[in-house]
Amino acid sequence: MTTWLSDETTVLYDICRHQPARVTEDGAAWLASATSRPGPALAHWEQHPASPAVLPCGTAFDVVNVEPTFGRRMLDRLWAEGPGSGPVAVHRGRMLLFAAPGTAQRLPSLLDWEEWGPRVPRPLCHGTGDAVTVPPLAPHDSGPRWLVAPDTRKPWLPGPEVLLWACVRAARTINRPDVRVSIFASADPDANVYDVSRRR
Repeated sequence: MTTWLSDETTVLYDICRHQPARVTEDGAAWLASATSRPGPALAHWEQHPASPAVLPCGTAFDVVNVEPTFGRRMLDRLWAEGPGSGPVAVHRGRMLLFAAPGTAQRLPSLLDWEEWGPRVPRPLCHGTGDAVTVPPLAPHDSGPRWLVAPDTRKPWLPGPEVLLWACVRAARTINRPDVRVSIFASADPDANVYDVSRRR
């Protein structure tokens, strides 16, 4: 029995209670698949389950790195109104949302298209050529920790469109007149609306 199997219970999105989530054996295998040598990575983690690791982005996952308050708003929207999230970690005062490979390349241009303004914290995107620190497999009192831990060899990962949706929804919760995003804008009350349901 491996070290990370001592508690198979995965704590999902429990940010309110600040309970760290635990990575399962399958989740550890998925994380290790980001490296060129997954076997040695798994062996190292089994011997040192309380140690964080640095993993490359772009193969198994990309990472969207956000300010934690804004990230909390994104997670609220993803879990309350959307499809949920993939794995999520916190490290050095930032929230790391694990995303589908290719997200780091596409999301910035989608945010530019939405005229993302400087008043809303812009997500940082880590993709091919970047690396991120991931939390230890076992819960730890300090340092990086999992909020939603990987628990399968093929976790669902949000793509750029889903994360754009979450960013826009989160930005709308900021009650400031200088915050403007264009997607799903409110209808103009003076606009002409035509019923086209009977047209052929």
